[in-house]
Amino acid sequence: MMSKRCSPPKAQTLAARRQFLSGNLSIAYKNPLKIVRGEMQYLYDDEGRQYLDAYNNVAHVGHCHQRVIKVAQDQMAVLNTNTRYLSDQIINYAERLTATLPDLLNVCFFVNSGSEANELALRLARTHTEARTLIVLDHAYHGNTTTLIDISPYKHDGPGGFGAPNWVHKVPLPDLYRGLYRAADEHASEKYVRHVSEVVEKIGRGNLCGFIGESFPSVGGQIELPKSYLAAVYSEVRAAGGVCIADEVQTGYGRIGKHFWGFENYDVTPDIVVLGKPIGNGHPIGAVVTTREIASSFDNGMEFFSTFGGNNVSCAIGVEVLNVVLEEQLQSHARGVGDLMSAGLRELMSRYEIIGDVRGSGMFLGVELVKSRATREPATEEAAAVVNQMRNSGILLGTDGPFHNVLKIRPPMPFNRADADSLVSTLAKTLSVLS
Repeated sequence: MMSKRCSPPKAQTLAARRQFLSGNLSIAYKNPLKIVRGEMQYLYDDEGRQYLDAYNNVAHVGHCHQRVIKVAQDQMAVLNTNTRYLSDQIINYAERLTATLPDLLNVCFFVNSGSEANELALRLARTHTEARTLIVLDHAYHGNTTTLIDISPYKHDGPGGFGAPNWVHKVPLPDLYRGLYRAADEHASEKYVRHVSEVVEKIGRGNLCGFIGESFPSVGGQIELPKSYLAAVYSEVRAAGGVCIADEVQTGYGRIGKHFWGFENYDVTPDIVVLGKPIGNGHPIGAVVTTREIASSFDNGMEFFSTFGGNNVSCAIGVEVLNVVLEEQLQSHARGVGDLMSAGLRELMSRYEIIGDVRGSGMFLGVELVKSRATREPATEEAAAVVNQMRNSGILLGTDGPFHNVLKIRPPMPFNRADADSLVSTLAKTLSVLS
């Protein structure tokens, strides 16, 4: 651990950040944290204070997991080069990864991030369909490249954005709490699907590239889609000649507890699956898995190559992260802890009117705060106050949703029952003071 003498004071670091980094590189919390060390579900600041991390899902199997560190160090000491040379490691990783997916999803591409993976997924879809037009969910976010900003309403409809280009068609997010059609409407799912049908009809058969959607929309507010929604949407899209892309960057690898992949929650199989964040436990890895048919269309004479994608170190890390997820039974762990935490949060909802909704699955939960349950007016300022007070109490959360009023809970998977109890009890104290 770096000593305090070797590390500049936090104020100096903050001043240097403002001098050398862009102002739109966001920083968390009213009183920013200077984090110097991580261990499993905990982070430590420059003063040695421990924080329970209920936010950073990138460290999927835990910050600085010793098994992941060891394989990275060992492989880095032997070889790290590109995929122009034969390597058993990338084959092993692809074989292990596809074994967790439906049989038709059996061809892998490896890149360096979820953004790169989504970019590649679009290239695959466009090449296969020879079409460009895409259907996206409102409030979605898929990455930070120019093209992905174009397909991310969360960005292009927000401050500094220029709206969607004419090849992107936005449909309403199936949010059963705040959306156009709500849980009380037994036909809500069908009505949301109808918006997709209308876009497909407008575009015309053969002119649709496809549909992309997070299996559990995250920045949209930690949303679990209506059970029948994706199956109906996928059917509409495929009938029009398009392909279906599942963005699993936030929810893959057992996070939702009930299933290993988010899309399994809806009994569907996408044509392309996009992976990122958790699969490298903090090391930059992204992946795209697709069908042999789509991969064959993409193999059209233009070489695919990523300088760092699929390198030896990344593949060694990727395999070990998957090993840890399976051997430590983190999916069932997520379900048990998530069920406990959900029950505790719902009990808080019965006591505090500011909680309008508790939703999600496993270690992917959202708590929506409202000024009034009757009007569902977003409690944006209150949500910010809660997150900052929780930080002061040693627990790290974030906010999301179109109005930034949803507390998002996406901890590293080692987060345990005692941690869940601590989060719920600390949130109760925070809401009590706020009330």
